[in-house]
Amino acid sequence: MERSFLDIATTDGVMAAQAENGSRAMMASRDGTRVWTHLTERETAFITARDSFYMATVSETGWPYVQHRGGPSGFIKVLDDKTLAFADFRGNRQYITLGNSRSNDRVALIMVDYPNRRRLKIYARLEVRDLFTDAALAELLSLPGYPARPERALVLHIEAFDWNCPQHITPRFTETEVVAAVAPLRARLEQLEAENAALRGQLAAVTTPNPG
Repeated sequence: MERSFLDIATTDGVMAAQAENGSRAMMASRDGTRVWTHLTERETAFITARDSFYMATVSETGWPYVQHRGGPSGFIKVLDDKTLAFADFRGNRQYITLGNSRSNDRVALIMVDYPNRRRLKIYARLEVRDLFTDAALAELLSLPGYPARPERALVLHIEAFDWNCPQHITPRFTETEVVAAVAPLRARLEQLEAENAALRGQLAAVTTPNPG
């Protein structure tokens, strides 16, 4: 049976906290609702446009670990309506996420679109695959021109997801987005500077005394 994001998140301890703070009745009315487990075109477009996200795992000693993952826009791929994948590139060589997944394959992701103030939360199970024995997956996850070295594929089997409210998401823009946004202003400025230079030339020609 498929469960909603809140079904998974709402443990006995969470329900006790809700009861203590007066929100249990309201939250209980939402139980079993918004069962989003299959990605639609909306989520697919959102995910494939991301250039980073945050992923949490838990160690065998119970400590959570949150890692920031990044790459060129579109580095995370949608394999189907319940599966994501991305290449795991060689990094700081700590392998905390990889090690945690060996005892607990559950992960939680947060993806944020800062300019448009949108946020997607995902519960998934992490599967590690060998890129060197799966040529088709390696080709799909390849990023031509990207210098990092892929070591493996990380495949995410989605259990549930939920869209989060935009409150407190501060709009932030990448250098590429800023350059694109100001391009029309730069073009207009260059046009005005050229017109200004032409007018100054015309004015100089009119006001220069005739030596004759």
